[in-house]
Amino acid sequence: MKQYGKVAVLMGGGSSEREVSLMSGAGVLSALLAKGVDAHKFDPAEKPLAALKEEGFSSVFNILHGPFGEDGTLQGALEALGVPYTGSGVMASAICMDKWRTKLLWKGAGLPIPAFELLNDDSDFAAVEAKLGLPIFVKPSTEGSSIGVTKVKQAGELRAAYDEARKYDRIVIAEQFIGGGEYTCAVIDDVAYPTIKIEPATEYYDYQAKYFRDDTVYRCPSGLAPEVEARARDLALQAFRVLGCRGWSRVDFLMDEAGGIYLLEVNTNPGMTSHSLVPMAARAEGVSYEDLCLKVLDTVHVG
Repeated sequence: MKQYGKVAVLMGGGSSEREVSLMSGAGVLSALLAKGVDAHKFDPAEKPLAALKEEGFSSVFNILHGPFGEDGTLQGALEALGVPYTGSGVMASAICMDKWRTKLLWKGAGLPIPAFELLNDDSDFAAVEAKLGLPIFVKPSTEGSSIGVTKVKQAGELRAAYDEARKYDRIVIAEQFIGGGEYTCAVIDDVAYPTIKIEPATEYYDYQAKYFRDDTVYRCPSGLAPEVEARARDLALQAFRVLGCRGWSRVDFLMDEAGGIYLLEVNTNPGMTSHSLVPMAARAEGVSYEDLCLKVLDTVHVG
């Protein structure tokens, strides 16, 4: 494993997803050490990024979640330092962190997405409810892990949901509900892995269901018919490429009752906890957690 040199596993940070990043980072660090990689924890909330150069790190396994870690800021800083890193570059990271701009690019490329509306303080909330129908999901554009998300089920509740999401971002999206199931597809080194169907016991796939509850059901294989599975994987790859992603990502999508697929978002630094989905998809392909971490590390790049 000497070819990897000294590897910094970037985890923690200062975003609202710090706790999840620390859990993901601990798993990655343990896996790399088990494989014999000279890997070390590096928390940018505790020391400046310049220490990467000062301490002689050869590359970075970036497992920071949320703003700074996934929005292009960190990527630009690492490129300025000349330190290779895993995951997407500046442009793709910035776009994928912004659900609204992600949707605009997919729509422009002719890829399917749920209907949506941008909300602001002056929105006609009743008109948006009527246009999109109920229920409606309301989301801050640049948060992950379902933070600030509300499922609006009753008429007149959209304004309150907007106010909650507005605490986290100035851009808030109201999104059409698609009721045929939630799925995800991991893409690693431009290869789409088996899709996973997510069946939360909660109202929707929220923060607790993602990271802490043990009653969320994950189906991998997802149960899709072979031709639908192939179509979903192909669409995930198209979504990945249109946004300029590289290295690895997780593409989330919804299905309606008629089998239509609707792209939801891309996570450029997917979770790597015990509950996370990319390791689950890798296992379905016979790839262990440790080998998955090496596959991701193999995709490091500069600029």
